[in-house]
Amino acid sequence: MNSTAAIIMSAIIAFGVTAALGFVIIPWLRKLKFGQTILDIGPSWHKSKQGTPNMGGIMFAIGIISAVAVTLMTVSLTGGKLESSAADVLKGRDLVLVISSLCLALGCGVVGFTDDFIKIKMKRNEGLTAKQKTAGQLLMTVGYILTLWLSHNTTWYIPFLGNVNFEESVFRGIIFWVVSIFIIYGTVNSVNLTDGIDGLCSSVTATVAITFIIMSFFLEFEGLGIVAAALLGGVCGFLCWNWNPAKTFMGDTGSLFLGGMVAALGFAIKCPLLLLPIGIVYVCETMSDIIQIGYFKLTHGKRIFKMAPIHHHFEMCGWKEKKICVVFSFVNALGCTVALLLMYFGTIKK
Repeated sequence: MNSTAAIIMSAIIAFGVTAALGFVIIPWLRKLKFGQTILDIGPSWHKSKQGTPNMGGIMFAIGIISAVAVTLMTVSLTGGKLESSAADVLKGRDLVLVISSLCLALGCGVVGFTDDFIKIKMKRNEGLTAKQKTAGQLLMTVGYILTLWLSHNTTWYIPFLGNVNFEESVFRGIIFWVVSIFIIYGTVNSVNLTDGIDGLCSSVTATVAITFIIMSFFLEFEGLGIVAAALLGGVCGFLCWNWNPAKTFMGDTGSLFLGGMVAALGFAIKCPLLLLPIGIVYVCETMSDIIQIGYFKLTHGKRIFKMAPIHHHFEMCGWKEKKICVVFSFVNALGCTVALLLMYFGTIKK
């Protein structure tokens, strides 16, 4: 089996499993009365979404993990190696990056599931407290970084500077841990903020997944391509049910799972700093929220945006949800193009 075949297989399985699970999980969520509660602080027209099944992210979490597992087993049964002579996807540090990316995503998804469950089933609108949520995410983050450290996956490519090995000194090691925690925690919560309207988080994340698939060919890292393809298939399968008008929402279960996976893929390319352009929409969503809150406090009640995060601002300006998804995905694709150019020329230089 060659690399392209494995990547296509992973995407198809993830798409098929995720889309098919909608016929089972959505009715199950309705039966359990796991419906979304729309808060008064949101746009008034969102009230029509009251009761829409939440926690639909379970669908693509199962689809993505299943796709990667089946594809890797198929690769193993067909000889253990893909066509490329680079790294064997089933051995060494690259395998650690593949498996740990799923573990980080799953761990963050569990935190999100707990939050959703408390909100919906226990009727506590706030879910986990901010401290509890942060503690859960940091626990998963530290476990992931420790895995990278112990497996010596500590060399990053820094655009315009080259490769930096963070194990060469204690000071560099400290930088590795601090910056890694900041990047992962920030990415996970940025993706979470992007999940605010039908189809937005999934469609933006699809452009991110395509970017990582392309990068897998640059780096000759088939495992990265298999995981990214599963991510693409999973979010596209979910869009069958989440495109406006949504039949289900992913909830924190899904958005934190996606956040963990996006963050881990950034580390898998050995250049997590490229998550900045790759997830430019995630960054804008977070910054709009920070700016809005900061300005509100400084001016004692004034606002820069009509509502934050920024996708709600455009909603309040009259944009339809479908238009926001298309425009935001296009903008993110531009950021991804910048990242691809930086990675491409960096790879050639190496």
